[in-house]
Amino acid sequence: MLELLSPAGSPEAVVAAVQSGADAIYMGFGSFNARRSAKNFTDEEFESSVRYCRIRGCKVYLTLNTLVSDREIPEVLKLAQKAYELGVDAILVQDLGLARVLKCALPDLPLHASTQMSIHNLAGVEAAAEMGVTRAVLARELSLEQIALIAEKAPIEVEVFAHGALCFCHSGQCYMSALIGRRSGNRGACAQPCRLQYSLGGRMDNYPLSLKDSCLVSYLKELERAGVACVKIEGRMKRPEYSAIVTGIYSRAIRDGHEPSEIEMQQLELAFSRQGFTDGYLMGQKSPAMFGVREEMDRDANKLFSAARKEYGASESRRVPVKFFALIKEGKTSKFAVEDKDGHKVLRDGPLPQKATNQAVSKQAIHDQFYKTGGTPYYCYDVETVLDEGLFLPTSMLNEIRRFLLDELTEERKKSPVRKTGKTPKPPSDVKILGGPKMIFQVSSEEQLTEKLAEERPDFIYVPLSILSENPEAVIPFAEKGTRPVAVLPRIITDTEAPEIMEQLRRVKAMGITQALVGNMGHIKYVRLASLEVRGDFGLNAYNSDTLQVLSAAGLLSATASFELRLSQIRDMHKPINTEVIAYGRLPLMVSDQCIIKNSAGKCNCQNAVSLSDRTGQLFPVVKEFGCRNVILNAHKLFLGDRKRDLESCGLWGIRLLFTNEGAEECVRIADSFLGKTDYAPNGLTRGLYYRGVE
Repeated sequence: MLELLSPAGSPEAVVAAVQSGADAIYMGFGSFNARRSAKNFTDEEFESSVRYCRIRGCKVYLTLNTLVSDREIPEVLKLAQKAYELGVDAILVQDLGLARVLKCALPDLPLHASTQMSIHNLAGVEAAAEMGVTRAVLARELSLEQIALIAEKAPIEVEVFAHGALCFCHSGQCYMSALIGRRSGNRGACAQPCRLQYSLGGRMDNYPLSLKDSCLVSYLKELERAGVACVKIEGRMKRPEYSAIVTGIYSRAIRDGHEPSEIEMQQLELAFSRQGFTDGYLMGQKSPAMFGVREEMDRDANKLFSAARKEYGASESRRVPVKFFALIKEGKTSKFAVEDKDGHKVLRDGPLPQKATNQAVSKQAIHDQFYKTGGTPYYCYDVETVLDEGLFLPTSMLNEIRRFLLDELTEERKKSPVRKTGKTPKPPSDVKILGGPKMIFQVSSEEQLTEKLAEERPDFIYVPLSILSENPEAVIPFAEKGTRPVAVLPRIITDTEAPEIMEQLRRVKAMGITQALVGNMGHIKYVRLASLEVRGDFGLNAYNSDTLQVLSAAGLLSATASFELRLSQIRDMHKPINTEVIAYGRLPLMVSDQCIIKNSAGKCNCQNAVSLSDRTGQLFPVVKEFGCRNVILNAHKLFLGDRKRDLESCGLWGIRLLFTNEGAEECVRIADSFLGKTDYAPNGLTRGLYYRGVE
C-alpha cells in the first residue's frame, strides 16, 4: 500500500497529520530546511513530536534539504545527530556534500534525496542510490509514463508529490529569488517571485509563472501500480487544519481504494487552491490551463477549518492494535501481558487469585475490561486468556493492570532505536593548480562562434551539444587555435529524451569531442556511456568542499562553484577537484517545462526574442531550451572583468564567460575586457552574489 507522507510545519500540525491518517510526516528542525519560514520546532518540541509519532506508529522524516556552507556543516551535523539519537526514520537532503557527511557520521540513518536534488530520470535515481540514498523524490514535472519507467527499474524507493504547490522552475534549479533579492530557494528562503505579476511582449499577461496546485488524489491506484512507494502532500507553510483535511481525504482514498467524493473535492479546494487544481504534468498535457492564482479565503473555508480542528484535537483516532494476555491459575500468581505488532511486549505480575465466594471471574469479564482502551493511542483486537474456573479477581485490579500495561507499552514505544555512530569525514585535500586560471568561453548560439572570438584563444569553448552535433564545423576555428571544445548537455533530460541525447553524444564523440559538461548527477551516466570525460556545471550546486569531494570521487575533471556563494567562501573552500566560476553573463534564473512564449502567443514562437517585464520594469530574457522548455535569464549581466585580482585569489582552475543572448561583436568585446585588452564594461552590470551573498 502507498505510504502517505504529510507536512508538519508546527507541533499542532504534527497532531493534525497523525490523527488524520498520515503514515509518515516530514518536519523541519533548525534553519537548514527548504521551509525556513515555517514555524519549525524547538529542541523540546521536536523531541516531543518524534515520540508522539513513534507511539502512534507514524514515521518521522527530518528535512535538511538545503545547500549548506563549509562553516555550517558542523552545526547541521549536530542537528542530524540529535535527530539520529531520537530515532527519526530518515533525513531528506539536497546537498551532495551533506549527504556524504551524514552517510559517514550516521551510518544507520536512511537518507532520502529531496526533490531539490533535481532527480528526473532513472540515471538520477541510480546515481542517488550509489551515494547511499534509500529513496528518491522525483521531479514534479514527470508524467505517469515517465514515473512508471523509473519506478520499474529503480534500485531504491521512489516518492512523488501528489498534492500541493507546483514551482514554475524545476526544484533545485531556481536562482531567481536569490539573484533578485538574496533570498535563496536553495537555502529555504524563497520569496516566490513566480507568484508575482509580469508582462510579456508588452502585454500584461497576469501571472504567467504562477501554476495551480497539483491534485493527484484520483490517480493513487495508478501511482501504486506504477511502483511508487510514497505519495507526498506539500504544505509545511500552511496551517495545521490544511494538513488535517488533505491528509484525511488522501488517507481514506488510499485505505478504501476509491476516488474522493464531490464533497471531498470541494473541501480540498476550500482548504487551499489556486483557482482549482491541475494534473497537467502527470497526464503529460502542458497548457495555459495549468496556471492560476490564490483567491481570498471565504467563510466556508473557515467553517471547514474549525470543524477539522475540533476533530483532530478532540479525540485519539490514531490507534495502534494490541493484544492482551492473561494467565490466571489456582494457587499461582496471576500474569498479564500486552504486545503490539511491532514486537514490543510488556509483562506484569498480578495478585494471587482467590477462591470465588460469589461470582467467579470469567473470560468475558477479562475481555470486557481489556477492551476498554478508549482515550489511549491503542485498540485491543484480541485477548488470549488461560483461566481456571472458580477464581476471583476484582474488576478494579484488572482495570489497573490494563492501564499499567498500556502506560509501560507507551514507554517502550517511545524508546529510540540503538544505532551505530560513524566518523565525520576528514576535509578533502586541495589539488594543485599550475599557472593562472584557464579562460573558458561558453556560447549559446551558433552565431556567437565567430573567427574573431576564436582569435581570443580561450583554453576551452563550451558549446551546446545540439550545435556540436548538427554543425561540428562551427568549432573548427577554435580547435585550430588550440581551444578544446566541450559539449554542454541540457540541465533536464527525461528518460524519453535520453535516446536523442545519446545519439548526439555518439555523434560528437565520433568527430573528436572528448569532454562534456553536465549539470545533473543523472547525466554523468549518459556521458560515460558515450566514452566522454565529464565536467560539472552550476546545476550540481557545489556549495561546499564536501560536494566538490563527491564530484571528484565521481570522476569529474572539474566542477563549477555555486554562484550563490561569496567569493570569500569560494576562496576558503578545500578544492579536491579543479574548480571554476562563472564570472560573466546573464545567469539563468529558472528552467521550466512550461513554454511561456507559447502560452502567451498561442503558438510556437521561440525564434523571436522575448522578455518578461516585472512591476519595476526590469526585463528578463526568455530563451528556448532543449525539450521545448524555457530558461529565464537575469535582467542584469554579471561582470567581474574589473575584479580579476579577487578571482585569482580564490584558487580557481578556471574562469568562465557565459554568453547567452549577446551578439557576436559583444562577445568579443567582453572577451577583450577579461583578457586585459580593454577596460570595456557592459551597461546594467551586476556583481551577482559574489560579494553580498544570500540570506
